[in-house]
Amino acid sequence: MKRNVILGAAAVASLATLTAGGGGAAPAEEAPAEEAAAPAEAPDEAAVEEAPAEEVVEAAPAVEANGTVIEINMYTKDPDDSRALQVFKPRLVTASVGDTIKFVATNPTHQSSSIDGMLPEGVEGWEGKINQEVSYVVPKAGVYGYKCVPHYAAGMSGLIVVDGGGDNVDAAKAVSHPGLAGREFGELFTEAGL
Repeated sequence: MKRNVILGAAAVASLATLTAGGGGAAPAEEAPAEEAAAPAEAPDEAAVEEAPAEEVVEAAPAVEANGTVIEINMYTKDPDDSRALQVFKPRLVTASVGDTIKFVATNPTHQSSSIDGMLPEGVEGWEGKINQEVSYVVPKAGVYGYKCVPHYAAGMSGLIVVDGGGDNVDAAKAVSHPGLAGREFGELFTEAGL
């Protein structure tokens, strides 16, 4: 019994020594960080390949919230029009860079997500969870399309126009949408004067 405990302790100590000395396998994420910290060593191919992906993420503009909060409620039935089902209210908002857009889970089974192709270039979108509030600080002028994933084809979508619309209006208009969402976006762009 003592022999097994001693052998087990020796194995753990050997493993710790190998890992600390670089002989063990380090997680893939740690290797580039260690190599970047040691400028005397040349980076390996994996570190060079990962650099552009990190730059793209860092390219998204960072902006502090300016204190203005715009609430958008998520409804199963529009409180002002009982015929309108699965809606964001308001579905079209104008905002400024730094404003916080707050999606409120007013009714259950809804969420808010940005739509690929309907964000200004270099901007990272958002992905809310069902039945949970999500807040997003708009970082750049442009149009931001959003949807409720479960009810997207039913037309539950909306548009945020930031500082006049920016330069991604044409790209955002070109995005294809399922079901009733295409018609909804046509109406939203017309209503926004874009």
